[in-house]
Amino acid sequence: MSRYARQTLLPGIGAGGQAAFAQAHLLVVGAGGLGVPALQYLAGAGVGRITVIDPDRAEESNLHRQPLYAGGIGAPKAALVANALRLLNPDCQVTALVAHCDPENAPDLVAEADLILDCADSFAASYLLSDLCHRAGKPLISASALGFSGYVGGFCGGAPSLRAVFPDLPETLATCASAGVLGPVVGMLGTLMAQMALAHLAGITPSPLGQLIRFDMAGWRFSSFRFDTAPEPETAFPFIARAAIRPGDYVIDLRDRAEAPLGVTPDAHRFAPDQITGARPAPDERIVLACRSGLRAWRAAAQLHPNFPNEIALIADPPQTETEI
Repeated sequence: MSRYARQTLLPGIGAGGQAAFAQAHLLVVGAGGLGVPALQYLAGAGVGRITVIDPDRAEESNLHRQPLYAGGIGAPKAALVANALRLLNPDCQVTALVAHCDPENAPDLVAEADLILDCADSFAASYLLSDLCHRAGKPLISASALGFSGYVGGFCGGAPSLRAVFPDLPETLATCASAGVLGPVVGMLGTLMAQMALAHLAGITPSPLGQLIRFDMAGWRFSSFRFDTAPEPETAFPFIARAAIRPGDYVIDLRDRAEAPLGVTPDAHRFAPDQITGARPAPDERIVLACRSGLRAWRAAAQLHPNFPNEIALIADPPQTETEI
């Protein structure tokens, strides 16, 4: 127990908290700038099982915020971080999946975990995880960083969902790759994610669930608020997998043939986003909207919803690969 002596001395941790860490199974979605610090501190603290899923490979342009990958350019990030965690703490059992977290694999991954950390660079994955965690009563720690600022919050598991706090789609699909980010910003937020996860596992009060923390380095400001009573939105467009498309669905692919030659289904209707009002689904047809990230699909759903009482579902359709390591 010398490995954990300094943290078990804490009144909020003790032997009981350490036992809770050892018995926990955490799902960490994303092994990038948020996931790297979160994973290292969680494994170091003695979390018993961690499943990490990420589709990407380490790149030189990531090293300023993902220094763990300095010797592994070109290798899958999930595999690199899993190997590092096993060296850091042999007590931690790590499973790495080189894959997108999507509506097909996420339900089983969430069901198997006790707590989920959303470190993904994807708003579609964030809302998908929130929907699954909210239905299952599983706690979700979610964060987002861009430029000089970001937030981290504890959702679901008895607290309101991510949709309750952020019911509207983002105005742009800016990412760290397109808009930039400073490494220490994501490092601090990833560390806060680990702190919130450990606090929840140990039962430290006040609970991190229902708490949101914002950081803005440009003004050197931290701010926080609780959202325990935030109402769930009345309308929510869920993300579904390709396999969940039903024969009677009215399927719309918002990508042109140059972007997606085959389309999400062979008989999908093709509409550009600015032509979506030309769609004419029958009253009994579910509308399924597909694009690469889910953002165009969400915007199209918001346009169609006032005029069509139909059920509406979204598909984010990036390239898929999966390998267990």
